[in-house]
Amino acid sequence: MGPQGLPPLLLMLLDCWASVSAQTRATPPVTTEGLNSTEAVRTTLRPALSPRPHGTPKAPVPTSGPRPTPVTDVAALCVCDLTPAQCDVNCCCDPDCSSMDFSVFSACSVPVVMGDSQFCSQKAAIYSLNFTANPPQRIFKLVDQTNPSIFCIHITNYEPALFFINPEVPDENNFDKLMKTSDGFSLHSESEISFTTQSDSPDTGKYKYGARLQTSDSFLRFPSPLTSSLCTDDNPAAFLVNQAVKCTRRINLEQCEELEALSMAYYSSPKILRVPGLGTKGEIPITVLSIFIQSLNKTLTRLEDVAVLNQTLVEAGDVKICTNVVLEAKYSVTYTDAGEITQAGLALLLGTVSRAVVPLEQKFEIHFIQQNTKPVPLSGNPGYVVGLPLAAGFQPQKGSGIIQTMNRFGQLTVLRSTAEQDCLAVEGIRTPVLFGYDMQSGCKLRLPKAITCQLAVQKVKSLLKGQGFPDYVAPFGDSQAQDVLDWVPIHFITQASPMKDSCQLPVALVIEVKWTKYGSLLNPQAKIVNVTASLLSSSFPETNSGNERTVLISTAVAFVDASAPAEAGFRARPTINAKLPFNFFFPFV
Repeated sequence: MGPQGLPPLLLMLLDCWASVSAQTRATPPVTTEGLNSTEAVRTTLRPALSPRPHGTPKAPVPTSGPRPTPVTDVAALCVCDLTPAQCDVNCCCDPDCSSMDFSVFSACSVPVVMGDSQFCSQKAAIYSLNFTANPPQRIFKLVDQTNPSIFCIHITNYEPALFFINPEVPDENNFDKLMKTSDGFSLHSESEISFTTQSDSPDTGKYKYGARLQTSDSFLRFPSPLTSSLCTDDNPAAFLVNQAVKCTRRINLEQCEELEALSMAYYSSPKILRVPGLGTKGEIPITVLSIFIQSLNKTLTRLEDVAVLNQTLVEAGDVKICTNVVLEAKYSVTYTDAGEITQAGLALLLGTVSRAVVPLEQKFEIHFIQQNTKPVPLSGNPGYVVGLPLAAGFQPQKGSGIIQTMNRFGQLTVLRSTAEQDCLAVEGIRTPVLFGYDMQSGCKLRLPKAITCQLAVQKVKSLLKGQGFPDYVAPFGDSQAQDVLDWVPIHFITQASPMKDSCQLPVALVIEVKWTKYGSLLNPQAKIVNVTASLLSSSFPETNSGNERTVLISTAVAFVDASAPAEAGFRARPTINAKLPFNFFFPFV
């Protein structure tokens, strides 16, 4: 290098020295605090060296500038302090810990608490333990750490980017100014409008869970109680939501022929759409499967003809009665895996009303049955195999077969325990009952202060039993659905508390499954012989204190081996069964 190259080299060295000096002066000393000691720690930012062409003026090096303010103070932040007013184990930043607590610590679970990692210089709180002291002490240091990344934030020179800009709301004073800054109005073409309308239209592909069952004119109405026990007729039937409700209806006997909700045609005339939005070409009529007539003395008569009957007001002397009034209506809707309705059936119970003004009680049910298009895996052949789910189902009406869901892991289920232990959070999340596995689960239900006993009981029962609790359990793993007499019915037992002047709230569901070894001793098969579901209730006093109450709900499943032990049998000893002739000892005797 010649003499002419010396001045540029000196200028570059002086530039680097000035940058380092400026950053060193800008970094203040940071104190480090312990329990009984204080020490000073100084950190220095490393300078970034970059070549600069000869003759280019040097840009001024800013010693300070606008920088985003840290959101949290790392000295006051303790991420391992999880228990209030108590010392957490190995949490060195917990202010509730004393010197005696530090003596049992093994190490700091969180040794470093840092600020924003995107800054070139960031605060860091360092915690450590001094085991040489007696008693052991906690050492705390607050230092400035340097981010080695070349993309770190050192100075923020665009100050508006640190804040949200409040939009200016148009009014009568600034409307003209905003019109000049904007591009004016935008008009949509007819193609864009038609496209938007088409995208907002309902999906015509399939029904989804909870969607309304659409009919040709509206939706399938399913009466149910809303805020009281009175029937509300505008409640829609939802897809895959099994319901069984009971409500009352106050009627005037003189107007019984005018009330649509009492007529048979009100429930049998709607036509359900095969898929949503398909129109009249995809209508599924509701088939009346059976009609039973209930007389005034509660006797039942099944009608052979399923024609539509209208309610009629009849005068018998001085007494007026209204016949063919709908008391019960049970829907059974069959669907496929593609969310398509294929069949809809209806079973009706008609009765007679004799009083002038009566609170008529009506019952309504709706069940969804998946069409069996695929073979269902078995839980055993023939006996149950340990670890496979129990086969269960329900019988919609007498004389029909057992109805089972396609999901064999959802035929008989109980509550599933989670870490949150919140019943409302796990509602609908169930676990199947597996053969041979005893299970126990539970959760906590928070009841608001304004809830009544009837609503609380209904809510707890739905949580314990789930949706569509079965009525029968298959005795073997390969039992056929048409062999109804072979299936084992589930016996429900309700055990209430002896206290009468209180709300009897169900708190537990205990399912006991008794099984036996069936067949040959060389290859015994597991057979279920009895299933009992006990609903345990506890006295829950109704109070108006206004406090929120918490109830612990639990479910349990127990399998009991009821088979008699095999007894060893021995062959009988041989005996001589011989008789002498009657004159054998003649003539001596």
